[in-house]
Amino acid sequence: MTHDLKFGWLSPVIGNRWSDHQPIVVHQAEHILPTAVPHFDSLWIADHFYGFDAKTDPFMEGWTTLTWLAGKFDDIDLCHHVLGHGYRPPALTAKMAATLQVLSGGRFILGIGAGWRGDEYLAYGYDFPKPSIRFAQLEEVIEICRLMWTEDEPSYTGAHFSIEGAAAPPLPDPVPPICIGASGKKVGLPLVGRQADMWNSGMRGGDEDWIEKRSIVFRSAEAAGRDPESIVMSTTVERALPENDEDSEQYRELLSHFRDLGVSHFVLDFGHPQQTEPIQRFVDQVMSPMRAE
Repeated sequence: MTHDLKFGWLSPVIGNRWSDHQPIVVHQAEHILPTAVPHFDSLWIADHFYGFDAKTDPFMEGWTTLTWLAGKFDDIDLCHHVLGHGYRPPALTAKMAATLQVLSGGRFILGIGAGWRGDEYLAYGYDFPKPSIRFAQLEEVIEICRLMWTEDEPSYTGAHFSIEGAAAPPLPDPVPPICIGASGKKVGLPLVGRQADMWNSGMRGGDEDWIEKRSIVFRSAEAAGRDPESIVMSTTVERALPENDEDSEQYRELLSHFRDLGVSHFVLDFGHPQQTEPIQRFVDQVMSPMRAE
């Protein structure tokens, strides 16, 4: 199965000293995204509650922010990068996803993971069990979501969560795809193979590490009776927009290499661009040639 090449724009929700403590997404929504969105396929928002430099730095809640953007930009897919499932009860996550899918006209992708920032969980009074439990919980969350999106009065009893007649009308049509953010070879990636429509991870470990991880996903999918080629592979790239032709060439070579490794959906974190001109350069010199290949 061949997946269309897609490009996502990740808009930072943080405000810090480099943005004069204004949330970058607020600046981008007014000055940057109107130029960028017509060229991109998806818009991504992180899910945390406070920043990484100082707790006092502004940091916008992910679901509210993505819903706000959905109302501003009506022709782009929407995904979180990625939700920590432990921040919201499973049935509430399913209901919120169903609602946003309906209100957005079918543009929502449920990006979700097992969570990793223990200090944040504990600060908000949430449990933060060991990874194996968090991933077991995540699988139950996904199963509950799919039941609540497709059945009128679903019930479910798992080791960690349960629902009883948890109606979530109106049922979303289409059912949101599920993007799992995971990189762990023992627990997370096998879960991707069993459950994900899309897999998002980084390339920090190099080509051999990525190929090994991809193999784990594929083997798990096959063992679950799924077509591994049906899973969209996505990676996040943190890199500033190109400033000249040489930058664009290097950017295109990097993304083309990732595409050769099976990636078809790029999530691009350009940081805090101040001008729209580099966006058009990226479109003309990176995105358009890659789409034409």
